[in-house]
Amino acid sequence: MPLHFEARTKPSAKMVWLAPATALALTAAAAMIVFASAGLDPVQALATFVLSPLSDWYGVGELLIKATPMILIGVGLSIGFRAGVWNIGAEGQLTIGAIFAGYLALRFGPGDGIWVLPSMIVAAVAGGMLWAAIPALLRTMFNASEILVSLMLNYVAQLWLSWLVFGAWRDPAGFNFPQSEPLAPAALLPVIIEGTRANISVVFALVAVALGWILVGRSFVGFQLRVTGLSSGVARYAGFSPHRAVWIGMFAGGAAAGLAGVGEIAGPLGQIFPTVSSGYGYAAIIVAFLGRLHPVGVLLSGLLMALIYLGGDSAQMSLGLPSAISGLLQSLLLFFLLAADVLVQYRIRYAPRGRSALGAAA
Repeated sequence: MPLHFEARTKPSAKMVWLAPATALALTAAAAMIVFASAGLDPVQALATFVLSPLSDWYGVGELLIKATPMILIGVGLSIGFRAGVWNIGAEGQLTIGAIFAGYLALRFGPGDGIWVLPSMIVAAVAGGMLWAAIPALLRTMFNASEILVSLMLNYVAQLWLSWLVFGAWRDPAGFNFPQSEPLAPAALLPVIIEGTRANISVVFALVAVALGWILVGRSFVGFQLRVTGLSSGVARYAGFSPHRAVWIGMFAGGAAAGLAGVGEIAGPLGQIFPTVSSGYGYAAIIVAFLGRLHPVGVLLSGLLMALIYLGGDSAQMSLGLPSAISGLLQSLLLFFLLAADVLVQYRIRYAPRGRSALGAAA
């Protein structure tokens, strides 16, 4: 084949960080093409998509609320990804965190005890870690793929939540809709920006970014995780346990996802529905890689992903575009990012057919 990929001896560190910006620019160009094909002015439509959600403080609050779960989960997942631990089950871990916290909220919340909300947070984190422990245990004991196990557990968690909300937790005054009773005030997170729905979970996300930065870049544990992710053989030779890295990576993702779960039911939702997440567990995977597995990068990419969500809602109302536009742009962003990463690691070489055949024979 005349065209082939050749690995670069030393990928450019600058291009590693410019690749997300390139992917973002290509996604914006693709969005303008989509807008033009729908008969809209591409520049004006893109400006509406990006700027309309941030036209007032309420929109800023919605951006923060939308970004918070993706930032939380993205930071947790990036810790595991650096160690080569591929946790794809954050969606299920978020759901389990909501279930554990929701039980305490429905059981003890009406009593208005000041301990209810802290207990919900602890229970949600414990629930997410417990759900993440299942693929970690199977990986370390039986070498099972944590990708498949954690992914399948997403559906188990979703079915468990549906069983509860359609059954024992259904609101008797809810006109037979599948939803729980509204959570008591003692079980709700306090709002931090008046006139918006932005609550204290935003602070949790910022704390998670700070802790993630310390763990990844300023701790010996973070160094062990990076070495394990680069080569498990080298990690063993250095005395680092790959199994320990698996547990740390899965627990970090599970704890962050569980915290995001309580942030949803005790925050913007205010009660429990069969689906407590808008796909945050999956979107956080894009957020983690777009942020280059760095906590500060995850913070910025989480805000960007939230803006795409809100821009899709705005485009649906003001531009008449389908709601699928958000998913389309997220998919394009991931595609362009992966393509840019390939070009960072490899260069495209052209070789005449005769020469390429000689090279293959050699």
